[in-house]
Amino acid sequence: MSEPSQQSESAELREFRAEMRAFMREEAPKSLLGTSPCGPFDGYWGGKLHPPVDPDVLRWRDVTLARGLTAPTWPKAYGGAGLSYAHAKVFYDEMRELGLPRPVVGFGFAMIGPTLLQFGNEEQKLQHLPAICAGEIRWCQGYSEPNAGSDLANVQLACEPDGPDHFILNGQKVWTSHADRSDWIFCLARTDRSAKKQRGITFILVDMRTEGVTPRKIELISGASPFCETFFENVRVPRSNVVGEVNAGWTVAKALLGHERSMIGQSIGRDPGSTQRELVKLARKHLDAAEGPIPDPLLRDRVAAVSMEEAAFQLTLDRLAQSRAAGGPGTESSIMKIAATELKQRRFETGMALAGAQGLGWEGDAFDEEDLAYTREWLRSRANTIEGGSSEVQLNIIAKQVLGLPEVK
Repeated sequence: MSEPSQQSESAELREFRAEMRAFMREEAPKSLLGTSPCGPFDGYWGGKLHPPVDPDVLRWRDVTLARGLTAPTWPKAYGGAGLSYAHAKVFYDEMRELGLPRPVVGFGFAMIGPTLLQFGNEEQKLQHLPAICAGEIRWCQGYSEPNAGSDLANVQLACEPDGPDHFILNGQKVWTSHADRSDWIFCLARTDRSAKKQRGITFILVDMRTEGVTPRKIELISGASPFCETFFENVRVPRSNVVGEVNAGWTVAKALLGHERSMIGQSIGRDPGSTQRELVKLARKHLDAAEGPIPDPLLRDRVAAVSMEEAAFQLTLDRLAQSRAAGGPGTESSIMKIAATELKQRRFETGMALAGAQGLGWEGDAFDEEDLAYTREWLRSRANTIEGGSSEVQLNIIAKQVLGLPEVK
């Protein structure tokens, strides 16, 4: 946070900032300082299937969990700290200043947690939210299917009653990020095939260890991927795992999509200073510009333009977050999602232009590891405007729900 912004804070926030700064300097493991930009997915993912973890990462989780700071704004009854948005922002600001990772991260915080706070019953909140805060369970998302992507309401995962207290699931999900490392999955399932598409959907939670659940990895063009396809074969799930009402899951699903799109925007958006440093570093390396201005004026203009767009986007994120502090994300999440993903692609396209021929490598001694990694990240960025709802879908939402434009007959 800039100095002028800090000066405009209330006395209470300044006192809280000083408290958090002292807490972090005293309690945060020194090995973690300066290691992370403190993004929504920069930290410990948790879960029972997580690979071995640095003890300092777990220590950081433990000292923040004791104060409820793994989920600062969640109620204390569910493992959070009960802080306001303004206080939580101070907490994250101070972590970012020290380069500390978030104590625990993942879809539990970004998607299903906020959704359970809004739609879950008390039993579901007490079962799942404290476990998310502690990093004890890791969640994945069961939305897309082979024939239900942009047309999400076309989901066909069959969910049929099995006595009064259970359902049986049969079908497939696809693009299920980190399904192979997750403990639970939140799913959209078809419970009424006779109703209008949106009215026959149920939102249900499934333990990934349940017999009949099988995740399988999907590789991407980048050579690595978090994605899986997930198969359900006669999977028996308690009716108590339904969030909201049977056949009324579309309302829950849309709310969660808002959280997902906001999360994508927040995770992709970057400090403009770090973007400029990254691109200038590439220019120094590949354009024979050890010092002074970037020699190519067109590339110099592109670097400046991307940095300014990053700054404007960060200010917009702060403004939107403050305006909706009392409620969940609305249609502005679609705007954030488009802006962030297209901005990330422009950032990588600028970086590839700076790298020139060194940005074309896949393997071999002619390319160093840093350049090869950047090429793969550029390839991965092509998926950003598709995942979480394509840009075309978001434009339709904005046209209808933000701008109020009529449908073309």
